[in-house]
Amino acid sequence: MTDRELDAAGITDPVLRAAYRHCRALNARHGRTYFLATRLLPVERRPAVHALYGFARWADDIVDSPGPGAGSELRLRALARLRGELEEGLRRGGGDEPVVRALADTARRYAIDHAHFRDFMTAMRADLVVSDYPTYADLRGYMHGSAAVIGLEMLPVLGTVVPREEAAPYAAALGEAFQMSNFLRDVGEDLDRGRVYLPADLLAVHGVDRELLLWSRATGRPDRRITAALREFEALNRDVYRAAVPGIALLDPVARPCIRTAAVLYGGILDAVARDGYTVLHRRSVVPRRRRALVAAHGLTRVAAARLRARVRPAPPARPAGPVGPALSRPLPAAAPSRAAAVRSAEEVS
Repeated sequence: MTDRELDAAGITDPVLRAAYRHCRALNARHGRTYFLATRLLPVERRPAVHALYGFARWADDIVDSPGPGAGSELRLRALARLRGELEEGLRRGGGDEPVVRALADTARRYAIDHAHFRDFMTAMRADLVVSDYPTYADLRGYMHGSAAVIGLEMLPVLGTVVPREEAAPYAAALGEAFQMSNFLRDVGEDLDRGRVYLPADLLAVHGVDRELLLWSRATGRPDRRITAALREFEALNRDVYRAAVPGIALLDPVARPCIRTAAVLYGGILDAVARDGYTVLHRRSVVPRRRRALVAAHGLTRVAAARLRARVRPAPPARPAGPVGPALSRPLPAAAPSRAAAVRSAEEVS
């Protein structure tokens, strides 16, 4: 965290500043795509985003990177300990663990619903006790806590030009879309951890099961049935993007370039997977560095334009937020009819 960001956010306590810096370092090291997009936010909002993602990264590391010799029981205890620290930190507005300290401060500053953090911790525990998901509905139940709530936590930080509950379903959907892209990219790595996130019924339609995935992973040999299943999951993921992208227009104009850039970069994972021939069981598909740089540069141009417009004609303030939770029970906004429409939406939300 730079001094400029912390000063702009009004974070003056030295211990708290160190906690935010720790979160920023976690994001810079692990979350390259979103870290890049976050740099497009107004400087005073960046520390809060780093706190939210830093905490999520910390919990995810307990689940996925526990260190040598750490079995599931040890990880479950570590996760339970973190949850206890989280509850205590949210209650008293601080914490001994840096990521908890920064998160609690951000939750207080932006009045973020604590239920989102609890739902997230429940999903993290599921990663240690659930190895697959029978249906897409089951997967969405998991993604509510692992991804949708991240979008809901972000809304108060980003700001909206409509009542927050109106933007909430879109924010939740975009969080799910991002995670689904990661699921597709990381099929092989997740399989090594004993997990299959692609719904079992979707795989079964194409004659794919865990045993076939393990065989392909072990032998390095492709299989047309696996490729067909991956293509279908990709199409499903693109549908979620199409449903979510219109919500970017509901955000504070100065925050839109950040989220649009993140959407383009995460969506680019799908393009990379397709370009590599759906070989995700054998290699990790990545968005080329040049492409990332071009998208970021385009985002910077949009940031400059948004800030100029804000100086000339300030954006209307976000209306008072209503309860966020009930919005999730509404149907997901209808998907656009084509991929071309989704691209046009993404281009128009600046």
